[in-house]
Amino acid sequence: MKSFQQERPFSYKSMFYKGLLFLATVSIIVYFLPREGTFNYQFDINKPWKYGLLQASFDFPIYKDDAEIKREQDSIMAYYHPYFKLSTTKGEQAIAQFKSDYANQLKQIIPDPNYARYIEKSLREIYGQGIMSAENLSILRRNKINKIQMVNENTSMESDVNNLYTTKTAYQKIIDQDTIHFSKLLLQQCNLVNYLTPNLLYDKEKSASTKQDLLSSISGATGFVMNGQKIIDRGEIISPHTYNILKSLQKEWDKRGETIAEKRLTLMGQILFVALLIGCFFCYLELFRRDYFQKKGSLSLLLSIIIFFSVLTSFMVEHAFFSIYIVPYAMLPIIIRIFLDSRTAFVAHVITIMICSITLRSPHEFILLEVFAGSISIYSLRELSQRSQLLRTAVVVACSYCVMFLALDMIHVNDPDQLSTHMYFNFVINGIMLLFAYPMLLVLEKIFGFTSNVTLVELSNINNKLMREMSEIAPGTFQHSLQLANLTAAAANRIEANSQLVRTGAMYHDIGKMMNPAFFTENQSGVNPHDQLSYKQSAQVVISHVTDGMKLAEKYNLPQVIKDFICTHHGKGYTKYFYISYQNEHPDEEIDKEAFQYPGPNPFTKEQAILMMADSVEAASRSMTEYTEENISNLIDKIIDSQVQEGYFRECPITFKDIATIKSVFKEKLKTMYHTRISYPELKK
Repeated sequence: MKSFQQERPFSYKSMFYKGLLFLATVSIIVYFLPREGTFNYQFDINKPWKYGLLQASFDFPIYKDDAEIKREQDSIMAYYHPYFKLSTTKGEQAIAQFKSDYANQLKQIIPDPNYARYIEKSLREIYGQGIMSAENLSILRRNKINKIQMVNENTSMESDVNNLYTTKTAYQKIIDQDTIHFSKLLLQQCNLVNYLTPNLLYDKEKSASTKQDLLSSISGATGFVMNGQKIIDRGEIISPHTYNILKSLQKEWDKRGETIAEKRLTLMGQILFVALLIGCFFCYLELFRRDYFQKKGSLSLLLSIIIFFSVLTSFMVEHAFFSIYIVPYAMLPIIIRIFLDSRTAFVAHVITIMICSITLRSPHEFILLEVFAGSISIYSLRELSQRSQLLRTAVVVACSYCVMFLALDMIHVNDPDQLSTHMYFNFVINGIMLLFAYPMLLVLEKIFGFTSNVTLVELSNINNKLMREMSEIAPGTFQHSLQLANLTAAAANRIEANSQLVRTGAMYHDIGKMMNPAFFTENQSGVNPHDQLSYKQSAQVVISHVTDGMKLAEKYNLPQVIKDFICTHHGKGYTKYFYISYQNEHPDEEIDKEAFQYPGPNPFTKEQAILMMADSVEAASRSMTEYTEENISNLIDKIIDSQVQEGYFRECPITFKDIATIKSVFKEKLKTMYHTRISYPELKK
């Protein structure tokens, strides 16, 4: 029998592979870590500062808040006068056109020259004050601008917006200005609109420059913080002034960029930090879980999960879409606990949390919350066999977050109103996200070749297709498998092996008998087909149930761990009945042992060893003539001791103490299965 801790030969290939995995893991994690400093503090007015002492690491101004800047801008914009160029050419052209039209056409309509002089005078007056487009005038009034700067050649003068005309108001002025001396009807017949056009043109460049000069005169800061100056300490209440300083620091931090030398120093620190933690994890595996360290699937799963959560954290922090506390970190120990073990789950969780913490500016609260929640998740989900268990764990983890955060929050506040209630919403989302561990298990099973208890429970359901076919085609074998499932599960529980795994393996170990059910005694009803075959032929038919079982396992996509039970439940043993019978008939012949030998291999796990013992014991017990306690005990000792002597368990991590315990369980169970019943008396007439 082989111990887990037996030394394995040194392999350069294995060492090289693990070195590559180490470098790849460190490189991927460091590549995605944020290189530039980020301001990750969470704070609010009239709430206590829950981090340590904060000092300014550089000089920065104390910026005014947006509301104050807006008030100052609105105030100074009262002095803003946009520039408009007065075009004298447009007015002269319009007056000239009117004179020409009057001489040629309008004189016949209005022969009185006083009308012409009145219109010309009015046009000069209106163009002198300025005609503006209705759109520009509407914009000025909407922005509450009362005056403009009117530029006429090289001179500029202020003009009230109310004194400006549009083409419509100019037309109305000419028509309505002197109705006593001039008829409105005659004036309307002159089509005066043809001689009215805007002559005030917006000077966009000059106006923008003036506006910028006014706004630039507003100071964006109300003070200055010097390098090394204390800003706030743990437990202090954030006043409006301190809040403004913190917001200014955050704004300045976002604007600052690190130099190349600083980035290189940060990168070197990140590489060293991640390498140390991953190195510690490798040391743990080498010292305490060498079986995982030697298996590529286990090692790849562990490192992949660590990388995934580290990269996800870096992405969340860098882009700041949501709070980091909605990430279900407890999923990591849950997955590892289901596939591997609790201690490895806890160590991997702590290593991952430590790596993720360097992306945060204040990691202490994060580490405390996540390590506590991860520990709770490991304890609450020691075995997953039903979906409801995961739901319960999600609720427990969410509550543990809330309770731990409440405890930390209460330490730093003086008033219940100061508690950070908004954080509990993140913990609820975290619990909901944790439910995605179930589909994640299915994906990881396919990728890394693991089999979870949920899958084993589903496979052991006697209503699935393969089990139903087995109960119909080979009912005796089906009953034998059910008996074996109960027997092996009881033994596995006693020696702390995986009872669900061996139970499911027992259900499927003999599925190959479905191909030729009549050749196996448990399915026969009086007729034995072996009577028509030679001993070698019979041996080959019996041996074929192992190879046929592997073919069916492939057809129905059974997990590898179940296939291992099919091919190891007889190991490299012999079909002893036919082998010994052939020897007795041919005492002088050199026998080809391979014709009577199962293909193997021998069991290499505790669970497979339990099944081999139970299969032989249960089958042999059917041939007993008298089921006494002594007979059952002798039978079990004889069969299992023979298997040990023949070396079937040399490659198996099982101890003599385990074997002794398994024997005692089998004796108890078989005595219960074959207990004698009292005969009921008949009523005398």
